[in-house]
Parts: sequence; structure tokens; C-alpha cells
Amino acid sequence: METKFSQRLSSLSDGDISAIIQMAWEDRTAFETIQERMGWSEADVIRLMRHELQPNSFRLWRKRMKGRTTKHRALRSPEMNFDDRLVADHRRANC
Repeated sequence: METKFSQRLSSLSDGDISAIIQMAWEDRTAFETIQERMGWSEADVIRLMRHELQPNSFRLWRKRMKGRTTKHRALRSPEMNFDDRLVADHRRANC
């Protein structure tokens, strides 16, 4: 399992890694959008974040993300009228 993750990680450019990290930190970008844009599931993103961030930064990120309804489209209120795909496109263009 570790080898498969290492291979997937090594196939990413520095810009791709940066884009995933940016989208993961962004409150409005759902994990589903990261999956659509980059092909990395929520579990993959968590593993990537654990690998790339300092331990304390990873713990802060996990604490912020735990229970955050905006990170999962299915949990969002219908009143949330932003499109996280547009946010992700904006972030991607800046990498």
C-alpha cells in the first residue's frame, strides 16, 4: 500500500501537490471537487497532507476539517450558494 501511495505521489508535480494542499485548506472546496479535479479521494488527500505538512500543521488542518460541512457536498445546506468548482478552478490557475 505504501508503495502505491509513493508512486502516485512521485507522479505529481510540485504544482499539483501545491494545488491539492491549497484546495484541501480552502473551506469552500469540497473533497468531491478535489477528487474530480485531481483524482485524489478524501483518504488520499488526508494521507498527502500528513506526508507534506509539518505534524502540527497537519493536526491543525484535521481539527479544522473535522465536521466542516462545506468540505462535503452532501452535508451542505441548500442555502450555500457558492460553487466550489469555481473556487477550485481559480486555485488551480494560480499554481
